[in-house]
This record gives sequence, C-alpha cells and structure tokens, in this order.
Amino acid sequence: MKDCRTKDVIWKLETNIDDCSGELLGYVMELLLDAGAKDAFYMPIYMKKNRPAYLLTVLCAQQDKETMERILFRETTTIGIRQTKMERTILPRKICTFSSSLGEAIVKVCSLEGETWVYPEFESIRKLAQEHHLPLKEVQKLIVREAEEKRIWEEEPHSRH
Repeated sequence: MKDCRTKDVIWKLETNIDDCSGELLGYVMELLLDAGAKDAFYMPIYMKKNRPAYLLTVLCAQQDKETMERILFRETTTIGIRQTKMERTILPRKICTFSSSLGEAIVKVCSLEGETWVYPEFESIRKLAQEHHLPLKEVQKLIVREAEEKRIWEEEPHSRH
C-alpha cells in the first residue's frame, strides 16, 4: 500500500431542527447515508427562547450536495441549510476481505509513514459475533490480530477496492 496522503474537498451542510420527532430524525439519517452522504450526525443544541433542538450535520461530495438538500427540505421541518466547502486530508485506504478463524471478515486498512492500522467493518464483525455467540469487542480484537498477523493488505487476490 502506498504511503501518501491525499487532499479532497467535501461540503458540510447543517441545519437546526427544533420540531421533529426522534423517529423522523433517525429515518432522515438513513436516507442521507443511503443517498451517499459521507457522514451525518446530530448534536443537541438550544435555540432562541431556550428551545431544545438538534443541529443536523451532513458531510457530502459536491455532486451529492443537491440530493442531500432535497432530502433535508422534503423530510424535515427545516427551512434553511447552511453550507461550508471544506478541504480534508485522507489517508490511503484499502478494503480487504479475508478468511479469519471465524469466517469471512471485511476490514479497512490505512497507513502512514510505515505504520499500518486495521479497522474491522462493523457489519462484518457484528455478523461474526452473532453467528458464534461471542462478544463484539472480542471478535473485533480477534479480527484485527489475525489481519495484522496475515498482513492481508499485501495479498492482492483477496482484496477489493
């Protein structure tokens, strides 16, 4: 795996929402992520007159910005969205699938200056934990250890990008 950081541009969209139910907000987050948002999250805030509300933040690529705005306007009670163009630095990464002692596992591998880190994909380890009736944290440790021992990022045939 190459050891070079890259730069790109993303957009941060945010809006204050003070009159939506928790169920609706959860649904909106699913829609945003399914539509290509790089991330979406809520933070509790207090608005004027000390009204409890949520700050909804969406990170997305330029080409997805209009889609994200459409979802926010159609699916929430917001009437305005702030937007900020942001630069970010990204580590090189590779998605690898390998045969672990528990079954097929998917991990993300990142590197910087000769160091390599392995991050299991949540759905992959959740499935293994459920299948084997093991604690999730134990499965996570096992998958990281086995991926590091096998140096899976060096095995091109078992990797997908």
